Amino acid sequence: MKPLPSTLTRHIIRSQAAHPGATGEFSLLMAQIGLVGKMIANDLRRAGLVNILGTTGGTNVQGEAVKKLDEIANESFLKVFQYSGLVCALVSEEMEKPVHLPENWPTGKYMLLFDPLDGSSNTDVNMPLGTIFSILRHDGKGLPTEAEMIRKGTKQEAAGYIMYGSSTMLVFTAGHGVHGFTLDPEIGEYYLSHENIQIPSRGRVYAVNEGNAKKWPECTRKFVEYLKASDKQTGRPYAGRYSGCLVADVHRMLLGGGLYLYPAEVDKPEGKLRLLYEANPLAMVVEQAGGKASTGTMRILDVEAKSLHQRVPLVIGSRDDVTLAEDFMLGVR
Repeated sequence: MKPLPSTLTRHIIRSQAAHPGATGEFSLLMAQIGLVGKMIANDLRRAGLVNILGTTGGTNVQGEAVKKLDEIANESFLKVFQYSGLVCALVSEEMEKPVHLPENWPTGKYMLLFDPLDGSSNTDVNMPLGTIFSILRHDGKGLPTEAEMIRKGTKQEAAGYIMYGSSTMLVFTAGHGVHGFTLDPEIGEYYLSHENIQIPSRGRVYAVNEGNAKKWPECTRKFVEYLKASDKQTGRPYAGRYSGCLVADVHRMLLGGGLYLYPAEVDKPEGKLRLLYEANPLAMVVEQAGGKASTGTMRILDVEAKSLHQRVPLVIGSRDDVTLAEDFMLGVR
């Protein structure tokens, strides 16, 4: 009989065995993130049947309309981690300020930053969605201040995402490679399905919202036109594959190669995507898989973080493709 692949918990415990100082807290933390993923996946499957589609009528700190499922996903994180004993503070796209969890202090040394439901414009049309998370460690003497949560991406302990599509997948890195786990909904367990993921150095696909092309700088427009031009030696033209969900598009590039762009705009040079809980965690994942993540002019993980909801442009994916994009955006090409 063929043995079952490793579960998420077993994989993390086995990995921690190689580190004598490991306490086991991280494996519990990842199990709790996996639990949130199961809860959100269940809500998404039933959304059209129990009237939780559409908007709440409110807006978040970003000024964006809040979907009912945005709010439900955010609440799932709060409920799971409130008494987990693992996390002392939570930061979310849907909350203006951090939520401190004094009931978990001082045992809970982790801070969790997350986008509870990425691509929420897809909720009402049964398209892919995702969750993005970044894990930081707090070693201070008291609950962390807001300033202590605002860090460079190089300070992340771990990062990853959950993708809700034809299957639910949890992909993460703790700084020692990238691994993907697929949820078996009948058993309620995540099994290792993609071990040591390595992104190809170059792809044949790009993802970008070309409806914004008139807002882009000339260098960005030239780069996208270059990708669409025919050239057998360079493997062009590239195929356009844009889903409206950052997680789904980056996941495609992680497995098959290519690049995702949400570039700076002439009137918005700061970009749109959030640094701390979107760009940084995805950059850590992609770099650990051999890829590259950039603002177009510098490494994402080196961007100096200044505020919780700071925005950045993002170019992410295969190393050679992202390097080429930087050449265009820096005026080298």
